[in-house]
Amino acid sequence: MRTTSPFGSRRRSALVLATAAALVAVGAGGCASSDSSSTAQPSPSTSASAAAGVVTVRDPWVKAADKGMTAAFGTLVNDGDTDVTLTSATTSISAMELHEMAMKDGKMVMQQKQGGIVIKAKSTHALEPGGDHLMLMDITKPVQAGDELTFTLTFSDGKTQQFTAVAKPFTGAQETYAPGHGEPMPGMSATPGMTMTPAS
Repeated sequence: MRTTSPFGSRRRSALVLATAAALVAVGAGGCASSDSSSTAQPSPSTSASAAAGVVTVRDPWVKAADKGMTAAFGTLVNDGDTDVTLTSATTSISAMELHEMAMKDGKMVMQQKQGGIVIKAKSTHALEPGGDHLMLMDITKPVQAGDELTFTLTFSDGKTQQFTAVAKPFTGAQETYAPGHGEPMPGMSATPGMTMTPAS
């Protein structure tokens, strides 16, 4: 019962070699396809640099208003190693100014912030009702709750950055943005003991 052992073993060796070669080819092909799929994904540094700006604007929003003046708020976050200074802001529906609340003749008044808004290195700066804010001076159309407005910030080094803020109704501070007369805008009233009109 002897089989042709020289030829049988050669056939078996050839079969084993062919199988091994096929497995190596499949393995190499799997590696190649794995490599190509990983290169198709964006690298973290690319997406981070695309999203990077001078500052991060956290929780931005705009006070809904039918006419006249309103304001944009949020938190400016400076993750950098140097202070940055916001010098101006623009939007398509109104001229804008950087405003602050300050004491004048014993009253809290709203006025243009001289020198811009400084955001310290590794720090945050709040834009909030009753504090620093981005003032829309005379809106050309109503800003209704849910509307999205795009703003462009300009910094002292000439860099610019855009952000989008959603409008929402706000009655918390009951501030008035009436320009200069000390009278609240329709539908607004001043906080008792606090005048929120621009300083003259």
